[in-house]
Order: sequence, then C-alpha cells, then structure tokens
Amino acid sequence: MSERQVVEIGGRELSLSNLDKVLYPDAGFTKAHVIDYYARIAPLLLTHLHGRPLTMKRYPDGVDGETFFEKRCPSHAPEWIETITMPGARKGKDVEHCTIDDESGLAWVSNLASLELHTSLARRPDVHTPTSVVFDLDPGEGASIVECAEIALILRDAFARMELEAFPKTSGKKGLQVYLPLNTPTSYEDTRGFALAVAELLERVHPDKVTSNMRKDLRTRKVLIDWSQNHLHKTTVCVYSLRATATPRVSTPVTWDEITAVDEPTALGFEATDVLDRVDALGDLFADVETVEQRLPQLGS
Repeated sequence: MSERQVVEIGGRELSLSNLDKVLYPDAGFTKAHVIDYYARIAPLLLTHLHGRPLTMKRYPDGVDGETFFEKRCPSHAPEWIETITMPGARKGKDVEHCTIDDESGLAWVSNLASLELHTSLARRPDVHTPTSVVFDLDPGEGASIVECAEIALILRDAFARMELEAFPKTSGKKGLQVYLPLNTPTSYEDTRGFALAVAELLERVHPDKVTSNMRKDLRTRKVLIDWSQNHLHKTTVCVYSLRATATPRVSTPVTWDEITAVDEPTALGFEATDVLDRVDALGDLFADVETVEQRLPQLGS
C-alpha cells in the first residue's frame, strides 16, 4: 500500500505518494527529489510549458524500470488540469492532451513519475502554428557532443547570415538542440520544409560531418540533423525537463560561448542541482525563445 502525504501547492491540495521511492538508483534520487526539483525550477519551466500540449514520459519504477508515453490526459486528472485537443495521428482520433500552467499542475505531473516532459512546438489556441523551428542534433556512433557543438555553430552562423537569432540547449542526453524562435504566423509545412532544406544543405556542404537521413548505418561518426521534429504530431523534450539517464540530467539552455568551448564528450552534462545553480546565476537563457519574433526566409528565392 502506497504511503500518501497531503500538501498544499499553488493554493490546491494534492495527495503525493511514495515520496521515498528511488527513481534514479545510481544517484539515490527519489520521487521527493524529483518533485522538489520541478517545484524549484517551476518559475522558469512554466514559461515554456504554459499552453503547450504535453506528452508525459512516465517511469513508475524509476529509470531502470519500464516506461511509457502518455499522450492522452488521464481520466484521473484533477478537474482543474486544463486540456487541449490535438488532431490524432490517425484520422478522426483527436487526443486531449494535458497542459500544465501552474505549480500545482507541475507537482501533479511529477507525482505520476513523469520524469520527462515533452511538448508540442505550438501552444493554445492554435495548435497548427509552431512558435519555433527545432534542429535536433543527434551524434551517431563514433561522434559525440563535440561534433554536435561544431554543427550547432555552423547553424548559428548560417542563421546569422539570414539575420536570424538561434538559441541552443542540451538534449540532456548525448546531443544538442538548436531552436529558431518565430512567434509569427507560419505553418508546420513551412517550418518542416525549412528545417529539411537547411539539413540537406549542410549535408551537401559537410558530407563527412552531417546527415539528414535517419538510417543508423549512414550516421557513423556524423551528426544527424533531425528536422522531422517540426511536425504537428511530434513533441520535443521541454527545456528544463529531467531526462531518464543514470543520474538526473536535465535538458539545459546553454550559451554560444559554452558551445564554442566544448572539447570533450562529457561536456555540458548538467544535473538537476547544477541547473538550479545556473538559473540563480544566469536566469533563463531560453526566455527569448518565447518572445523573439522572426520570420522564415524564403530559401532559394
């Protein structure tokens, strides 16, 4: 029988369970630690979660146990958890996603052992309009974050020539993600086409370093620029989300100076405590992703 503790968070009562359960065995990091991290990072994280359809990746038995994605907001969700309807991948099968807009909602999600929070690139009320383009840089066998950093800088410089500003973050695992904020009218068709065109261009210019093809046998010692995340039915791990790694690593915003300085595969491996210290010192390095307004250029025009 699970032990429960009733607490008040954000003006609402929540029943939290199994707070002593270890979810990251290598670090002794418990569910209580997970809830505490999300409570402390909430002022920044909620800026990026707010209004976005959420897909939870749950680890009820910890990072070494079985996991599952939960796209549909569960029927046992509190009545105050808001939802947003997304077209399902299968025709006629709409999906009601949870949206997490406050501290109490974040605590509820944490209590479900949803270690990873994956969000849409769009937000309510228009789920068909992405607010950013994302380039997910994934190192193949024989490559690492060192190679990802090199490609991220190439992307940054290419965007600068288009008079566009981009923002990097770690994936929390092996790679990096570069976000190009738009916050202007666009469509997934446009952002996906742009991301593919950029990935294919870099593949032609740097064939020994870059691939735009998902096939694993083509990725050895190269970086995959995954452009396919720019899709109505895809989600990307949210900035400041924990990851299900051996220790509680976090998808962390970083500076371009930090990307430039990457020189070893273990670089930029930030854990929860590191991230809390960083935000105290640096604030939200990803804040501008939610506000900067830019328009996609017409490539080849």
